[in-house]
Order: sequence, then C-alpha cells, then structure tokens
Amino acid sequence: MEIPSKYEPHKVESQWYDYWTEHKYFHSIPDDREPYTIVIPPPNVTGVLHMGHMLNNTLQDVLIRRARLMGKNACWVPGTDHASIATEAKVVAKLKEQGIDKKDISREEFLKHAWDWTHEYGGVILEQLKKLGCSCDWERTKFTMDDNMSASVIRVFVDLFNKGLIYRGCRMVNWDPEAKTTLSDEEVIYEERQGLLYYLAYKIEGSDETVTIATTRPETILGDTAICINPNDGRYAHLRGKNAIVPICNRVIPIIEDEYVDVEFGTGCLKVTPAHDINDKALGEKHHLETIDIFNEDASLNSFGLHYEGKDRFEVRKAISKELEEKGFLVKTEQHINKVGTSERTKAVIEPRLSDQWFLSMEQLAKPAIKAVLEDEDIKLFPKKFENTYRHWMENIRDWNISRQLWWGQQIPAYYFGDGQDDFVVAETKEAALELAKKKSKNSKLSLKDLKQDADALDTWFSSWLWPISVFNGILEPNNKEIEYYYPTNDLVTGPDILFFWVARMIISGYEYRQEKPFENVYLTGLVRDKQRRKMSKSLGNSPDALQLIEDYGADGVRVGLLLSSAAGNDLMFDEALCQQGKNFANKIWNGFRLVKGWEVADLPQPEASKLGIEWYTAKFNKTLAEIEDHFSKYRISDALMAIYKLVWDDYSSWLLEIIKPAYQQPIDRVTFDAVIHIFEENLKLLHPFMPFLTEEVWQHIADRTPEEALVIAKWPRVQAVDEDLIEGFNFSSEVIAGVRTIRKEKNIPMKEALQLSVLNDGDISPNWDVVIAKLTNLSTIDYVDSAVDGALTFRVKSNEYFVPMVGAIDIGAEIKKLEEELEYTQGFLVSVRKKLSNERFVNNAPEQVIALERQKEADALAKIETLEKSLASLG
Repeated sequence: MEIPSKYEPHKVESQWYDYWTEHKYFHSIPDDREPYTIVIPPPNVTGVLHMGHMLNNTLQDVLIRRARLMGKNACWVPGTDHASIATEAKVVAKLKEQGIDKKDISREEFLKHAWDWTHEYGGVILEQLKKLGCSCDWERTKFTMDDNMSASVIRVFVDLFNKGLIYRGCRMVNWDPEAKTTLSDEEVIYEERQGLLYYLAYKIEGSDETVTIATTRPETILGDTAICINPNDGRYAHLRGKNAIVPICNRVIPIIEDEYVDVEFGTGCLKVTPAHDINDKALGEKHHLETIDIFNEDASLNSFGLHYEGKDRFEVRKAISKELEEKGFLVKTEQHINKVGTSERTKAVIEPRLSDQWFLSMEQLAKPAIKAVLEDEDIKLFPKKFENTYRHWMENIRDWNISRQLWWGQQIPAYYFGDGQDDFVVAETKEAALELAKKKSKNSKLSLKDLKQDADALDTWFSSWLWPISVFNGILEPNNKEIEYYYPTNDLVTGPDILFFWVARMIISGYEYRQEKPFENVYLTGLVRDKQRRKMSKSLGNSPDALQLIEDYGADGVRVGLLLSSAAGNDLMFDEALCQQGKNFANKIWNGFRLVKGWEVADLPQPEASKLGIEWYTAKFNKTLAEIEDHFSKYRISDALMAIYKLVWDDYSSWLLEIIKPAYQQPIDRVTFDAVIHIFEENLKLLHPFMPFLTEEVWQHIADRTPEEALVIAKWPRVQAVDEDLIEGFNFSSEVIAGVRTIRKEKNIPMKEALQLSVLNDGDISPNWDVVIAKLTNLSTIDYVDSAVDGALTFRVKSNEYFVPMVGAIDIGAEIKKLEEELEYTQGFLVSVRKKLSNERFVNNAPEQVIALERQKEADALAKIETLEKSLASLG
C-alpha cells in the first residue's frame, strides 16, 4: 500500500469513522467481560457543538477508547435533552415569525410544531460529535422525550407522590417573565448591579405627618399592604396602631411592628409587599395582611397598576419615580449596589411571584447522597476541591420546585375532578386516575371527560436526574439484563456548573431507585476561556467555530490542542496555536512512519547500537506507561497525554530513530526493523484514545489488517518490569552526546567530519553506550585516558571529563580569547554569589530553598571554572 507523502485529515477521518461504525466496534451488548460504562451529559436537542462540548466529549472519548483497548465491554450511551425552556422559546419565536401566537393554538397543535422543530434541528450536535471522533454506541441514542423515557419520569413522579415526597403548594417562586415559567433556586444567577435607593414619603392617616421608607423598586408600592417598624426602634414608637396612605393609589394600610425590620437599613421603616418579596410574604402571613399581585406573567403591570396597566415593570419604574417626584412623595435617591437574580436560561431579571407549584421534598432524599460522597467516598469527585461546593449545596438543600409553566416536556400526571384544593389524584394514565378519582370523590359516575390534567410540565432536570437508570430502562423494568449489567456506570465527565443541577440529583435518584450509586467517579472539567481569561460566548465573539477548527487542524489536532492545556477542574485558556501544535504532532508521527517504511530491509547482523537503543526504548516505554496509568488513575488526562507526547516526540522520534537509522542509502537489518515496527505499534496503542483517526490510518498502512485486527479494538500495552540501569545509562550518554554536538556547533565542525573523543572516566561509567555515542556524534575513536589531554576542548558530565582534540582550521588564539572571557565572567559571577552567602543577614533570613539554590550556583560556577582552566591549559 502506497503511503501518501502528507497526512491529510479530511481525506481519512470520515473513511475511518464509517469503517468503525460499519463493523459495530462502538456497539455494546452484555457479555462475560467487565463492563465500562459512560453516559453522556445530554446536550440540548437543538444545540450545536461549542468548545465546552469539544473538551467534555474528547475527555469521555479518551476514557472509553482506552477501556475498549483494555478489553473491557465499553459502552458510551449518547443522547439529547429536550431542554424545555430553551426549545419552547425557539418554537414560540418561530411561530411568531409565521404570525402565530402560542395563546391562539391548543397544546396538541403546539406540541406538533415542537416535534417538527425537534425533528428538523434536533440531533445535529450528535452528528457533529462524530466528526470529533466520539465513539458512542449510536444504536443506544436516547432522547429525554422518548416514550419509555417519558414513561419513566411519570412513574417516578407518581411513586414519589405516593410516598408523600411530592406535594402541591402556593409558594413564592422565581418567575422568569420572558420564558413565563418558574425556575428552581439553582437556576437563578445573582449579579451585583448599580441601581438607586428611592426614599418615599407616606402620609400618616389623619395628620400632616409623613413616614419615609427606602426601596429599590418604587413600582411595587402599588402592591403595598403595610408599613413595618421595629418595636425596639424609639424613633417610630408614636406610630404604633396608626395607618399610612400609599402614594398614588391612596390605599390605606396598617403600620405593624416586627423585629424582622433592620433598623440600620434605609430609614428603619419597611414597606411590605407580600405578593412580590419572599420575606414580605412571611410578614404578611404572620400579620394576616392582604396580598396584592400587581404583575402579569410577562412582568407588565395588571389592573392594580392603575394608569400603568400593560406597561413593563422597568418602564414603570422610571415613570412612577418621575410621578412621585412631581407629586412631592420622592424625598431623595441614592446610588445603591443591589444583588439582582437573573434567569440562567433567558438572562431575564427574575420576579418573585406567588404561585401554586409542585415541589419535591429533598431533605430525606439527600441524606444517602451526602453520605456516599462526603463520608463513605463511594463516589469520588475529581478534583477533590469540589467536595466543599457539594457539601454546601447538599447540607443547605431546599425543596425542589419541579413544575414549569410550559407545554414542551412531560405533562404533570395530576388530574382534577372538582374545584376543591384537594380535588385531584395522581396516576400514570388518565384511566388509572379515573378509578382513583371515583374512590376519592365517592362518585362512581365520574367519567374521563370530567378529569382535567394539570397544564404544567415537569422541570427538564426531573428527566435527566434519572439518566443513568432510564437509558437502560431501569425504572420501567428494574431487573432487566441491561440495567443489571451496566449499572452503576463507571465515570461521569461534566462541568462543575451542573454539579448540583444534575450530578447531585442523579446520585439522589440512584440511591432512591437502585439503592446504589449511579457512577464511581465524577471528573469535573474546567470552563474553556479565551487567552484573556474571558468565558467564551457568542456575544463576545470569542468562541471559535468548532467544526472549522476540525477542518483547519484535523480532529486529532484539535483534541490534542484542547487536552494539552486542560487540567481537571482548572479553566482552559484556549489558543488556536494549541491546535497547530496538535497538528504538528500528527505530522511528526506521520513523517516518522514514512521514514521507517522507506528503509530497505536486509538480512544483516543487528548493530550493537540498534540492539541497545531498542532495549533502552523498551525500558523507557514501560516506565512511561506506568506514569500514564498513574495519571489515568487520578484523572490527570492532560498529564497522561503529555507523557505520551514526550515519549513519542523526544524519545522515539528524536532519539530511537536516530540510534537505529541505517547509513545513507544502506539497508536496515530485519531484527531492528521488526522491533521498531512493534515499538511503533505499541506507541500507536497509547496514542489511539487521544488521536484515533491518525493512529488507525497509520496502523492500517503498517500491514494488511482484517476487521478483527483494527487498532480500535487492539490490546492496550501491559506494564512490564523497568530496567532502570538502561534508562540511567542512556540519560548519561545523552549528556555526552549533547556535549560533543555543542562543540561541533560552536566550532562549526560539520557532522561528516569524524572526531576523536578521550574520556577521563573518574565516574567509572560503563563503556556499553560508546557505540551509541560514537554513532550519533560521528566519532572515529573513543579512548579512555588517565590524565587530561593537551590541545583539546573539554566538557564535563558529572564526574567524567571529555576531551575533543582540536581539528581543522580552528583559530587557537581566538579560542583562547573566548575561553578567557568566559572564565572572567564566571569568576565574577562566583564572587557575587559568595558575597551573598557571606552576608549573615541574608543566610539567617532567606528561605532554606533560596540558600540551597545559591550554594548550587556556587558549586556549578566552581566546576565550570575548573573545566575552563583545564581547557585553557590544554590549548597552552
């Protein structure tokens, strides 16, 4: 098979991906092997590949491909999330473009549009993951709205309701006025924003007196139902039992007392708006106040907003402050930094709102999940620092608001049969609900048409918290063969931003429904940032096109570029130069392969240098393999790649190939050739999880392979005993080689001109490596001497001194002058170091490592001076 002169990724990547999928290498079914399972963090069904996906899925692919090479039954389950808020927003926008308002169509009609949208745009991201090389079991692809996935969600809701853990209640919730739905506390992002503190004067009923309160939201005065003072605040004792009049709307409201009021904030008086603040709601319930909701679902004002009805809350804030000023109610304003809650999804400012919602009681459910991570360590977080974050969330867990005012998602299986607050039942089907409703109502004449299903959908996270179980149908069939085999899964790779949203909740559901952990290890990646440390985003225009990167650098180049700078849990500063580095690495491997395959092979005796080089590299390979295994065990994936990178780039390409390379236009012996091909194949196995396309392409060029011999299912190398003497011997020899090469470079002595080398072997170093030293530096002889050699250039390696006799047209006078200048500089440097070390104040106060460094500088300078003086003496 002819080997192309260049590696061109775009010509081979789709070819090999199709080959892998055609032969079902990624497909897994239960068998006698040890399973290794990963479930993908499901991206939004209508999402497209971005840098975060690239990093996260490259890491998962590295783990799954390595497990496959290790002989495990590797199963990587892909899938997508229905992303109720994001998808519904896109569908609503599309309908708007067509002149259709969601309010004017039925739920069934809307869902048909949503499914059409999903079928048209959904799954694009999974196709893009294939271009990255992700080896998912595509036959197992799941979608959180698949029939059996939805049925699992409904069954869990019913089960938790029957256990008394799901309840319905009127609560102050986080309302997203753009998405027109509630959000859980964890979906609210708090930002510090510069605003104003408005001081407003309320008239006291029946007098000319006023009381001043401070608020950041003057528009909400239209919902005020009390003013509250602290009973210990003497300034306002005279107002007890009196009423105040709300500006503009002229509502008469009581002045109440409660120690909740902070006498230090603002004026020490608090306006109470029970419908629009969670603390005010608590005061309202305690003091039996009226609740007046002034907002519509889009945060425009309703009829309680009087002449501001229909206008947006922020527009009203400006207008009402102006009206308050004109009417003499606005005393003053002050600059004020306020913490504002915003929607994680839409970025809209959250509105606290009273609403009937469904909640899941979390305190008892969370206990096994706390124990598993923080006490028993059955589940390990990498890096460990995230345990503190996990602890904070889990030990302060609040009930989970699981209902959303949306149509796209699993509809809550609650059915109402009357107008009473408790006139509902919960069941998996409408038919089952009817039987329950008849019993509860004691009305046997109830029919299906008398039942009305709750209009809300469940939070998307209520689907994905079951993901490791439901992808194997473990909710509907808890004892099926697949869930018994694949669960618990092994590794989860995800971002720390969803440690609570998703990871913690999966752990909770795992213990609730399988009585065991859902996974063993959680690898938390960092965020991908640009070189200026900014988070990548469309708005900043700093997020590169992921597919264009693959086009420009090849999938393997991009994978390597991402991983070389991605330590677990630390943010990645992405630079396209890293992808170029990955591409260069691919080219280095390709060119090294072409070099070896270009040699003529003959039945010749194996040179001693080649034999020694092969033995050394084998030892180095095994030592590096042990390091790689250690890195993988600690989820230091970048470190594992860097170890392989150095092994292949430095040890294999720069050293071994030079050691075994035959002389110009001469053949290589067959023993060495076969050995280096075997070594190269072992290198490819280590590289394959990181660079799957390049390695499979090279592997298939090495020899004709059957599908059973493909690299993707080859055997991962096993760690063998390491000959440290060989490694130590090579390390010493490489310094000798570097010394001779330095003399050649500085004296412009061409490589074709053979040199002599004399050794003063004070370190009693074995001469075994002389054959390699001689070959790589073109030495005619290596002599061992008992004393210094005159008329020669010298260098030292540890205790040994090496002499290279001056040859050719070297200007002795110029060389002496150069050595004298270097000697003078080094002597001056030594004086400065000793001056520092003789300073008692420095020695007494400097850290131990700083003093040790200065003493090492002194020793190095003394050794260099000795060498320079000997060189000058030999040049006489």
